[in-house]
Parts: sequence; structure tokens; C-alpha cells
Amino acid sequence: MAIGTESSGPVRVVDYLVRAIEALGIHHVFGVDGANIEDLYDAIFDAGGPVQGVVAKHEFSAATMADGYARSTSGLGVVAATSGGGAMNLVSGLAEAFTSRVPVLALIGQPPMALEGNGAFQDTSGRAGSIDALRLFSELSRYCARVERAEDIEYHLERAVREALQGGPGILLLPKDIQQEMFEPKAPFVRPTLYPKLDIAAIDAVRAQIGAARLTGKIVIIAGDQVARDDARRQLRMLVNVLDATVGVAPDAKDVYGSAEHGFSGVSGVMGNVELVDAVRHSSLCILVGTRMAVTSKAGLDAAFAQTQVVSIGAELPFVAGMHATSGDLAGTLAALAAALHTRTHAEPPASARPTRLRVPEASGPGLRYRDAVDAIAAMMPAGSDVFADAGNTGAAVVHHLPVDSDGRFVVALGMGGMGYSFGAAIGSACARNRRTFAIAGDGSFYMHGMEIHTAIELNLPVTFIVFNNNAHAMCVTREQIFYRNRYSFNRFRPALLGEGIAAMFPTLPAFAARNIGELTDALAGIAETEGPQFISVDCDPDEIPPFVPFLNSTPIEETNP
Repeated sequence: MAIGTESSGPVRVVDYLVRAIEALGIHHVFGVDGANIEDLYDAIFDAGGPVQGVVAKHEFSAATMADGYARSTSGLGVVAATSGGGAMNLVSGLAEAFTSRVPVLALIGQPPMALEGNGAFQDTSGRAGSIDALRLFSELSRYCARVERAEDIEYHLERAVREALQGGPGILLLPKDIQQEMFEPKAPFVRPTLYPKLDIAAIDAVRAQIGAARLTGKIVIIAGDQVARDDARRQLRMLVNVLDATVGVAPDAKDVYGSAEHGFSGVSGVMGNVELVDAVRHSSLCILVGTRMAVTSKAGLDAAFAQTQVVSIGAELPFVAGMHATSGDLAGTLAALAAALHTRTHAEPPASARPTRLRVPEASGPGLRYRDAVDAIAAMMPAGSDVFADAGNTGAAVVHHLPVDSDGRFVVALGMGGMGYSFGAAIGSACARNRRTFAIAGDGSFYMHGMEIHTAIELNLPVTFIVFNNNAHAMCVTREQIFYRNRYSFNRFRPALLGEGIAAMFPTLPAFAARNIGELTDALAGIAETEGPQFISVDCDPDEIPPFVPFLNSTPIEETNP
């Protein structure tokens, strides 16, 4: 019998959870089934409603699916896992969500309460010398609670969702017997009303400093991923146009301001562009918007920051000294700043030239060069595509070379930098948005979590998986060469034919091996003819140095734009 969203007498705890998920407008629960979470899947089936249970191949990927779902919707993602190893497998995925402040609700099954501390299989109650799941998950969540009475689920779920929506995991530990218990809800679940933190006095002080700085020189804005999470792209453009500002983006925020838009000066940090460094150095003020500027984002900019004033607006204090104004609502704050600073009507500005790319040493090994491969992908990528890239040499190439417009999402997970993130995250995003989505990773990441391709096939999702195959953990190879005198390598693999292997493994999946630009272009041309998933393996050189400043000279070598 279908279960509605209104209270209708006693219900099981798991039925209440499914009602609440539906009330939140969430249509997918990602997880791996098991004895102590199977009742949740049972409730999803009984509900017969819009909530769909998705079974991933690994709990890490299930967590990244929820992460990708949340990042693409500016909402909440939900992940479910059973006890023991299933719960432990969630840790690194939830750690990414915690570090990157992504709203995720995690529902984690536990053994029946009567067995805890009495030799229960997969006991994580903290009793009788067992692991304490509450203590463990509290360290990587905004809220974590163990539900020990059925009637407590209303309170704990509201708190977990409320805290998660403010950026980070909310986690509920659910003993199996409690999941099955009946209780009568006091009221239907309602999405919590949030009141984002706003430091009005500090925002006014920042506005005054911006007003003074615009009279003395050029202003630079460096935008971060909170702009996307707060759905504040339009308001960012309003402020940029009012200030006629130069714009840079953090590596994980390339989608918040288009690379062809007026004033775009490139990406900041270790995969960045020299024009942005010069722009900050010669500015009267640099405004950080929605970014903490961790090392990957600020490397190469420290000297420039020291020579100019810096102010920041965002949910959290950045790692750069300067005046800071707390805002958990960038859309409202940026719109208000633009209105307050508006002095005249601006004509539509011209598009910007593409920033200078870093020059890397010539590579002579087999396969395609990173730049050529990424340029080919860019040329064939449908407008408005979403892109999820793994960190590493592949991620550096994609961040540096791939032009991104603001109609799609671009995510590179730098919170934990966990290998294999892109496979699950792309699937979660495609579930949410049902648009062409790209997962771009290296072969090392593929070996960790690439079998989530099977999940995309099961759901017939429009995900194009592109694996740069250099038969190595290439960033580790590069580090061995540069920092350890190239005396050895633990990080090279025997050659593998990934394209052919995947084609044989999944006969219905369009799978290709690209060993030159022509083959890559032909494979990408099939995107327009394919509704579901695809797989492309791109052969590349394990010894090619990526556009990653720490691997290059201390002063980046510039290359003339083509």
C-alpha cells in the first residue's frame, strides 16, 4: 500500500523515514543493502512512491552518489548502509562531504539493541570492547545520534536534516529492532526552516571597504563553490558587473563563472593561471566569495595577497588574512551588495580571452597528451553538461584545460581528494538532473571504484565515463621522478586494455579505446546518439608532467595563447 506524507496512525520507523525523504523532495536513496538496513529498502518498496532505492557496488560510492546528488541540486543527498564493514566503508565518502560542507543524510543500520555488548555480529555500540560508531561518526558529521526509542526518530531526524542542510553530514544510527518498531508521529515531517548566519555589521563593513577600493583601482573577485551551493551565480554576476571586476575561480568552482565571460582571469592555485596572480597583485582589493582558499586554491597567491587588501564573504573564515563577513546566504548577500554599490547602468561587456595556459615539459611517451585529450573532450561536450573529475594528474589537466560554462556543474572533490569519487558522484548527479554527465578519472581511480559503471548501466543513466589510462598512479610516479630522483617506482602497472575489457564485460555498453585523437573524437561523437552510459579509455603517457604548479618551475613558464 502506498504511504503518503501525512500522518495516518502508527507507522514503522522506516516508513516514517521514507515519508520524510519524500517530503524533502528527494527521489533517490543510495546505499548497499544488508541485514541491518534492509527494512529501509522494504519501506521504500511498500511506499510505492517517487523515492527510489539505488544499490551501489560499494558504500564509499554510495556516499559519493549522495554527495553528487546534493551538489547538483543545492539540496540534500541520502545514503544508507548496513552495520559493520558497510558502515566503515562510508567513512571516507562522508569525510569528503564533511570537509567540503556538502549536505548528506546518512542512515546507518545497527544490530538489534538486545544483542549489543553481547557478542552481536558487527557490533559497533562501544560496549564490551566494540567500536563506538557514535564516537566515530560524530567526528565527521554536523550531527550524529543513536536512535534508541522509536518515538525519538522525529526529534533526531529533524536535527540531522537541519544540521546537514547547513553543510555537512547528518548521521542517524538505527538499531534494526528500532527500525521495525511502530510509533505514532506527532505531525508529518516538514523540511526545517533555516535561518542562515549573517553578520550584518561585518557585511556593511565589507561593503564600505569595497566602495572605497573601487575609487582607487581594479577589484578582483575569487569565487568558490559556496556560490554554487547557495545557487548564487546570477547574484555573483550582478556584483561583477556593478564593480566591473576581474574574476577568478577556485579549482572546485569552475562552473560558477564561465571561462568566456567578461573579466574571467582563470583558476586559482596549484592548477591555476598566471593572469589571476597578476590581477590580484595589481588590484586595489581582492574579494573572496564563498571559498576558504585552502592550499590547493591559494598556492602561488600568497605574495600577491600580501600586496593587496583582502576581504571575504562566506559561510566560514578563510585561510587568508583580511576582513571577513559571515554569510550563509550568498544569493541574498551578493544581491544586496550589488544594489548598494550600483551607481550606473553598464553596457553588456565583451567576452574575455582565454587565460594563458601553463607550459609543461614535452612528453614523448605513448598515447595522447593531456591538453590534446581535454581539448577534444571540450570540443565534443554538449552544452550544459555536468562534469565530475577526480583529483590527481587527470584532475589537474581537466581543471586547467577544460573550459566550463555556467549552465552545468563542475566538481572536483578536493576536500579529501579521495580516488574514485567521480564515478559515484556523477551517477548521483545524473539521477538528480537527468542530463549528460561526465565522470573523468585516471585508471588508478577506476581500479578502486570504476565498477559503479554497472550501477549506471542498471539505471540507464546518461553518464559518459572517461578514464585516462597510463597504467600507473601517475601523480605518484611524477612525485617519484621529481622528489625522489627517479630511482624507483612502486606506482607503475602492467598494461591493461580497459576499453576492450569493459566492452567485453558489459556487451550492451558503448565502450571505446582511444589511442589517438581521431579515435577519441569518434568515440565522443557517439554521445549524441546514446541516451544511456558510455565508457571511453584514453591511452596517455605516465611520464607526462601535468599542469600542476608544484611539479613545474617555481615561476610558471607562460605559453602564448593559440
